Amino acid sequence: MSHFSQIKTKIRNLESLKHALTDMGADWKAGPCLVRGYQGQTQWADVVISQDNGYDIGFRRNPETEDYELVADLQYWQQPLTVDGFLSRVTQRYAYNTVLAETSRQGFQLAEEQVHQDGSVRLVVQRWNG
Repeated sequence: MSHFSQIKTKIRNLESLKHALTDMGADWKAGPCLVRGYQGQTQWADVVISQDNGYDIGFRRNPETEDYELVADLQYWQQPLTVDGFLSRVTQRYAYNTVLAETSRQGFQLAEEQVHQDGSVRLVVQRWNG
């Protein structure tokens, strides 16, 4: 019986996910790689974060929804944040990186960034017409 859990996300862009994990200081490797779980069980993932306890956290693309889901044996979760806290932080950094990438693609530049006490981020982008 598998101990792996799959947690749905709204993450669709792999590059923005990788940037989000880097922003958070996660030491990740690009896949396809195996996620290690209970009693040597493994599953494939597109991004894998190794934990010191020998159990991994992964993100893999769900072909039905095209979203990346978190894959891990949650019983052996060994991160400073809870699973919900981790996913919340990943999602915030993912949104941040997605907005910057898309606005840059459209010719905008980051003019101002404010991080509020509640952790929310305000971005101001601008584009010069010349």
